[in-house]
Amino acid sequence: MSRIEQIQVFLKDNPNDSFLQHALALEHIKMGDDSTAKALFETILKRDPGYVGSYYHLAKLLERTNDTSGAIEWYEKGMEAAKAEEDTHSFNELRAAYEELVF
Repeated sequence: MSRIEQIQVFLKDNPNDSFLQHALALEHIKMGDDSTAKALFETILKRDPGYVGSYYHLAKLLERTNDTSGAIEWYEKGMEAAKAEEDTHSFNELRAAYEELVF
């Protein structure tokens, strides 16, 4: 059974688990399936805007696929969410990636 299949089994019991959906999105990236990963990250962040780690990975995906404006938007949203969660580490990672892209 592949990692994607294993995660999907766990998701059957808890379909709105942000951690599992995030892990599934990362597996799709490894497989080269950016569109599925993007949709999963967007679903997570719509339902659970405090799940800060997904902002970085979604923005990096968009950056890699040459959607610079989309990446900037998600980095900015992620920095706002990290501030709200008082997550300084994530804020600094998001800001560094944002500044590297913008400046």
